[in-house]
Amino acid sequence: MAQIFHSLRDLLNNDFDVVIDVRSPAEFAEDHIPGAINLPVLSDDERALVGTIYKQESPFKARKIGGAIIARNTASHLEEKLSDMEGDWKPLVYCWRGGQRSGFFARFLQEVGWRSEVISGGYQSYRRLIHSALYDTPLDAQLLLLDGNTGTAKTKLLELLDEMGLQVIDLEGLANHRGSLLGSLSGGQPTQKAFESELAGRLDRFDFSRPIIIEAESSKIGNINIPPRLWERMCGAPRIEIDAPLPARGQYLVEAYQDILNAPETMRSKLQPLRQFRGHETVDHWETLLDADDRLSLVTSLMELHYDPAYARSRTKHGTEPIARITTNKLDSEALSQTASRIRDLINKPESRLPRS
Repeated sequence: MAQIFHSLRDLLNNDFDVVIDVRSPAEFAEDHIPGAINLPVLSDDERALVGTIYKQESPFKARKIGGAIIARNTASHLEEKLSDMEGDWKPLVYCWRGGQRSGFFARFLQEVGWRSEVISGGYQSYRRLIHSALYDTPLDAQLLLLDGNTGTAKTKLLELLDEMGLQVIDLEGLANHRGSLLGSLSGGQPTQKAFESELAGRLDRFDFSRPIIIEAESSKIGNINIPPRLWERMCGAPRIEIDAPLPARGQYLVEAYQDILNAPETMRSKLQPLRQFRGHETVDHWETLLDADDRLSLVTSLMELHYDPAYARSRTKHGTEPIARITTNKLDSEALSQTASRIRDLINKPESRLPRS
């Protein structure tokens, strides 16, 4: 039996025990339904082989060969990863379009005695729901932006606010990028589709009558674009600005950017595009500090000569004043906990009446 889901919320909050993606590992890695597990019935190479036979020889031969491979792989999953499942287990299965791969796998599980069903339309129907949620439907959410110059520990503050029970989305975390020229992280960025899946899944869990706290970002984080409906709301959202002195920010960044500071040649390559904006003399100076391993002077100069002026221009362009400024002279663990508590108290004050974005 095929399950038809008319909304993303219905799909993400289904009453099945597990969602199984039977597509190939490469398809799964590009994007998948949040929380789904991958039990591929065709490997990447096997999928390519069957597709080649389908196009170059005959669809019948491809189905015959593909069916044999799918049967063997399904049997392996049954003997290995599914061996401990009880008789009342209820899995929901999908493939690319809800066709042969998921249908075969689900029927096989049904013959065993499990209550398996497939998603009508497969992954493509899921992507249509994601696109509708992030691109077509107006986002009726109350957003609150956490703003501040580079080095004010906004990502750490989001983490602390999340632990305090506030509604938080860490866009840089979802994009696996720190949102600046030097912001790349190990592991690389997810695909745009995978980013959107995680984002939509988080939005779906929130109460839109309560503020959702997001770091003030540009419309692009590394190679990831913020979907237009969210970006529209962010542009008009109220902001709380975090302010900290340059020395404290410098000390914080030396710790936060250890990964790239420990890779001087990578750091050097990332500085080169700034020559057209900051001039050769400035970048040569930064390279001298890099060669001397003077990390504090380097990050402090980068903030003073590049990041802070860029933030100032951005704020002038948008022309919005923050609803509150919170100043902290330190950015150690204790100071950040106190700052997060001040943000929480500000948001939770009944008389604060935060303006809706």
